[in-house]
Amino acid sequence: MFNLELFADAMYAPLATVSQEWQTDIERHNFARIRLTPSRLANFRDMVQRSRTLICYIWFCLELDEWDCTTCALSPGRTISDEFEEAFAISGTDKCPITASFQNLFSILSKWEPHGDLTLDISIHSLSDSEHWFPYLTFSPDTPLDIPDDHTVEKAMVNRDYHHPDHGRSHGSRHLVSPPWGLRKLFHLIMEQGPFDSDDEELEWWDKLPLVLAVTSLLLRQQSRRRWKPESLAHMFSRLPRVQEVHYDPWRGWDNPTQNLTDKFQFDRGIQPTAQGPIGGPIYDYRSQPNLRLKRLVIFENCNQQYPANMRRREFLGGEDVGTHALRKPIRDIGQMIALTSLGLEHLAASYIADASHFFEIRLDWAWPILKSLALTAKVLTPHEDSNEIEALLLAAAAAAKNMLQLETMEIWNGRKGLAGLLRYQAFRPKREAVLL
Repeated sequence: MFNLELFADAMYAPLATVSQEWQTDIERHNFARIRLTPSRLANFRDMVQRSRTLICYIWFCLELDEWDCTTCALSPGRTISDEFEEAFAISGTDKCPITASFQNLFSILSKWEPHGDLTLDISIHSLSDSEHWFPYLTFSPDTPLDIPDDHTVEKAMVNRDYHHPDHGRSHGSRHLVSPPWGLRKLFHLIMEQGPFDSDDEELEWWDKLPLVLAVTSLLLRQQSRRRWKPESLAHMFSRLPRVQEVHYDPWRGWDNPTQNLTDKFQFDRGIQPTAQGPIGGPIYDYRSQPNLRLKRLVIFENCNQQYPANMRRREFLGGEDVGTHALRKPIRDIGQMIALTSLGLEHLAASYIADASHFFEIRLDWAWPILKSLALTAKVLTPHEDSNEIEALLLAAAAAAKNMLQLETMEIWNGRKGLAGLLRYQAFRPKREAVLL
């Protein structure tokens, strides 16, 4: 009872310094889940040297420079100017750029010996993101840390009384949607405008980071609206050779050119480690450094329907309307790439980034010797779709399931505003029974 009450209130944490009797339990709680910012990296090595084995989760929180209303939304007339590039540049913070932060973090973690499970949760945001057009944004982890009320992260929590008519909010109610410029700034590519002169230079930088053997799980959550370049992720993954679990929540592109470019990179260069190494072109092929440990891959591409609707209402980029599809248009190559990735996995969930129909367009000789669970989305699961297409999908899924020798659960689902559908197959191996819902 003492421990439960103690751990429920972070204000008791200082007791660890005054009571040796309580120190063990309190430190186990204090160090299990920690929040790490660039400013704390300098002392991080010394602070955790004695308590390293207690750390199970690191939230690496990169806070970008704050910005004011002069850059939260730009007029179309400035899109081709130098000011446009500067307004959207994301180089980091004045005190600690993104590159220096990653270099310092990986240098520290590279000295850690593997010990149990260690999750690295990486997020990138600016506190200003929730102070202009998007006051409802939050950036905290899915499982809250014991953060004091006066901590700066609280600035990003929802403010129901937010009043800023110029940003479409009157006493908490929205009367104007965000302009495309505001949306594009929020979802801008990480390090697109620097500090590197080219993509190849950035990839070379990633490859020079030290190997980190202690990390076993990587989280890239949807709370980070900034976009990772797919090829950058492939090179980041190569520096984490013992990762067994990856959770990646990318946001879809809100205009066709952005989405098409992202899809092209994901297929041509690859973002995923597989049992044979990441899929990609010759320059980005890491089969010489195979990741044989990855067992669980979860990709959830956010399918927010309001943002593309906002984009379609406006013309931008010099007056050219480059709006986007209301719903994600799946790419066959990506679906089949994810299918190939799954051959060496125990668990795979890929939502919206690929369609189940493309996943099951596979070679008949493919086999999944260790796959236990599979979750995919399928656009045909709607009330008005052709029943023949749904039947064809089920037949393809059943054919693939025969080659999934350890399969316990397969879920094919679809969901968006006003619609939800699920097909679930569960196998009870000891009883040699199966249930289809």
